[in-house]
Amino acid sequence: MERDYGAKDIAVLKGLDAVRKRPGMYIGTTGVKGMHHILWEIVDNGMDEVLNGYGNSIEIEIFKDNSISVTDHGRGIPVDIHPTEHVSGVELVFTTLHAGGKFNNKNYSVSGGLHGVGASVTNALSEWLSVDVYKKGTKYNMRFASVELKNGEIASGAKVQELMTEPCDPKIKGTKVTFKPDPRVFGNEEFSFDTIAKRLKELAFLNGGVKFSLTDNRVVGEGGRAKVRKFCYDGGISDFVLHLNEGKTAKYNPPIYIEKKQDKFVVEIAFQHTDTYTESLFSYVNDIPTTEGGTHETGFKSALTKALNDFGRAKNIIKEKQANFSGEDYREGLTAVLTVKMQNMQFEGQTKTKLGNPEVKSIVENLLTDGIKDYLNKAKKDVIDAIYEKARVAAKARESAAKAKSVARNLNNMTSSALIGKMANCSGRKPEFNELFIVEGDSAGGSAKQGRDRATQAILPLRGKPLNVEKKKIEDILKNDEIKLIINALGTGFGNEFNINNLKYHKVIILADADQDGAHIRAILLTMFFRYMRELITGGYLYIGMPPLYKITEKNKIQYAYDDEELKKILETVGRNYTLQRYKGLGEMNPEQLWETTMNPKTRSLMKVSIDDNAEAERLIVTLMGDGAELRREYIFEYADFNKVDTLAEATKKAENKRNHAN
Repeated sequence: MERDYGAKDIAVLKGLDAVRKRPGMYIGTTGVKGMHHILWEIVDNGMDEVLNGYGNSIEIEIFKDNSISVTDHGRGIPVDIHPTEHVSGVELVFTTLHAGGKFNNKNYSVSGGLHGVGASVTNALSEWLSVDVYKKGTKYNMRFASVELKNGEIASGAKVQELMTEPCDPKIKGTKVTFKPDPRVFGNEEFSFDTIAKRLKELAFLNGGVKFSLTDNRVVGEGGRAKVRKFCYDGGISDFVLHLNEGKTAKYNPPIYIEKKQDKFVVEIAFQHTDTYTESLFSYVNDIPTTEGGTHETGFKSALTKALNDFGRAKNIIKEKQANFSGEDYREGLTAVLTVKMQNMQFEGQTKTKLGNPEVKSIVENLLTDGIKDYLNKAKKDVIDAIYEKARVAAKARESAAKAKSVARNLNNMTSSALIGKMANCSGRKPEFNELFIVEGDSAGGSAKQGRDRATQAILPLRGKPLNVEKKKIEDILKNDEIKLIINALGTGFGNEFNINNLKYHKVIILADADQDGAHIRAILLTMFFRYMRELITGGYLYIGMPPLYKITEKNKIQYAYDDEELKKILETVGRNYTLQRYKGLGEMNPEQLWETTMNPKTRSLMKVSIDDNAEAERLIVTLMGDGAELRREYIFEYADFNKVDTLAEATKKAENKRNHAN
């Protein structure tokens, strides 16, 4: 019998209920990343004040109960009564979606927040939230909480205290927001000091002279003091470039810095050439990372090429019969940070990763073409010589690389029969359903070939470690047999000729042993994909297979542990008679075991590779895979846990004690 469907069946989510019901629509995920997202919403509000000339510092403090506060020294959220909504500005901002002062350009000439949902979403997903506003000698406070009702529903971000006032020092101004993410939404996730510190450091580089501080009361250091980090870079994005180039050899110092303005549009660029072979360009719009680039990046690249060729011709650096250098030549070994401040920016998609405003290309190109030419006309001879010599060497290398790329293109055109004995392809012809496993070693590759689903899973075994591309020119990279095999298997091309539309497999899975050698192979492959096939990562196509570390057998029951913590939990539940096997490598597994634990889509664990912070990823790759041994040593001493106990021995001992006690 057909059920009646009428207006009475339409649910209306009032206030912030929609956020609570579908948090993923607003913050992407309810995991640890989503929890930090609701923090960034409050930080961005404070930064919008800074960007518009109000206040010059942001303070964040983490408390032991995982609550957190963000303090700015701007104008303070309005506290007067709204003329049509008849509630205070504070209440309106924190309880109403799409309420804010950024929908026109009267209150904020530039802003990172466009949708007016930030503060209210943070409130909706918090257990409680408290706001302090300081204005003209008065402190205003209002509190909200997500309260469980008698029917089991949650009243999201409900006002639990009216706006209270008390006198304060007239010198104090701004807004302090303190909130605790709701465990009913985020579980037991906790704020990461390192994650927050990295973002504040980035903001400090992008906003020269602005002071940021982070205090963690959960960690007690010397003298019982909380852990504190402070960031302020008077050199702004020039200091950012120097930071990114640590571990590289610069061709000149300091970095070239140019700032240009047109009405309320501001563009800044800082760049420096190094002895490396890859281009590293990081761009931002109103402090938002544009990891997929956009029209501002296109404008800068055009400006750099045009300005350098025009100047080279005018000064006879590029001879009359000599061809112009290409943009690729000028950008080899270039590290650049580009940032624009503007109104009404348009991003492609909801992720805010690619600037789409078409007019920005010509604005940036015109402003920076003039700016770069002005700089060159005043620059020292050794700087000019370094730039053009780097381009000359790059042009020669480009010609050599063209031959190597021709080889790579020919490899792409080879039939799959040419890879017989090396790669086992799948029979499926729809890339969206197909998977490519890049497997460490012939032994594991043989098991994978036998255990796979032949319809959708292709296997490419690697013999030995691939080349570390961080230390090589592209023509040398393309001579490496293992890399040529990967290029051929994927079908996408390489470097500037990479085309994601030609990808043959929509899941590319790195499958290596769970030991140091396996980790090194993963790092080498990730470096190659980051440098020359980055869209595999940004498009969500790259994964890491997670083979188990241990096999626990008890009578006819087999369990697998994928890490030491999981092993501990399993050994606490097993009986007296069990056997424990520590896998030394994938080759120890027979085809059935490899399928069951690592390849079967229904039972396997995969780690999706993503880039949350392009600049930080750049730094890590330079540190870990480049020539800077001292930087690598410092990183290891800061992050390696030398005091880690032997978890296997500890877990086994506990299990033995349990058995002895049972006897």
